Amino acid sequence: MTPDMRAELEALGTELSPEMLGGTQAMMKALNKGVAAETQITRDIAYGPDERHRLDLFTQGSPSGAPVLVFLHGGGFMMGDKHTEGSPFYSNIGDFAARMGWVGVTATYRLAPANRFPSGVEDLRLLAEWLRLNVGEHGGDPAKIVLMGQSAGASHVANYLAHARDHAEGIAGAVFLSGIYDTRTSAHNDFNKAYYGEDVKGWGPASALAGLLASGVPMQFSVAEFDPDDFQKQAAQLVAQWSATKGRLPEMHYLTGHNHLTPALSIGSTQKEVERMVAGFVNRVTG
Repeated sequence: MTPDMRAELEALGTELSPEMLGGTQAMMKALNKGVAAETQITRDIAYGPDERHRLDLFTQGSPSGAPVLVFLHGGGFMMGDKHTEGSPFYSNIGDFAARMGWVGVTATYRLAPANRFPSGVEDLRLLAEWLRLNVGEHGGDPAKIVLMGQSAGASHVANYLAHARDHAEGIAGAVFLSGIYDTRTSAHNDFNKAYYGEDVKGWGPASALAGLLASGVPMQFSVAEFDPDDFQKQAAQLVAQWSATKGRLPEMHYLTGHNHLTPALSIGSTQKEVERMVAGFVNRVTG
């Protein structure tokens, strides 16, 4: 982020207020370059029985044996979508994958409070299974699937790796943009209550932290400078527990000048930091 952009984001604050969310969206939309003319998009492919079990698929040319980058959107477990007409988000991430020569996938999942933990784990199982069976027909390699989530989407990816470890075996990598990893120490806010339940004393079994530490899937984490306090604390806790358990640091990136939304929204814009970060990881784990 340029100094002017950083100052503008800092002024919007760290809390997920309507002003911060709207201001960030407007700022990043103005910087987005749009989907490349060469990118082919197939929308709303069903990967499961629910109306929210839908994915969009992005390619350029005729890929063969390509890495597959799968993006799960955020939205506090209660909202969000893979694509909104008139908005570049989150087709920007599918387009990025296609521009890299990969297969891009953006997906929706069932929302809280109608669907609570472990619905995200169940949805990721269905999504991963669909990809393993079908992505080869679109030029992707089912052994090169990289899951990427932002906020609630990152939490769903974490819970899938932690609570469905046998099923997640074979996933090539996972990218976490500002996730919640340990429900035992996460904020008792309305979003978390909507997904994990009103009784916060019962959240412990939903924690993904121990499962992440036990997983063999390569992982990349990031936290933004202007992330809310809860996400800052979760990142610090993950680093501490990872280091204590493994004797080495995880791949944790501190995204200076970014807020909670901008890492995902900056992809496909003039700001390339996150693109370079994600591309380097995907190429390493699928090469």
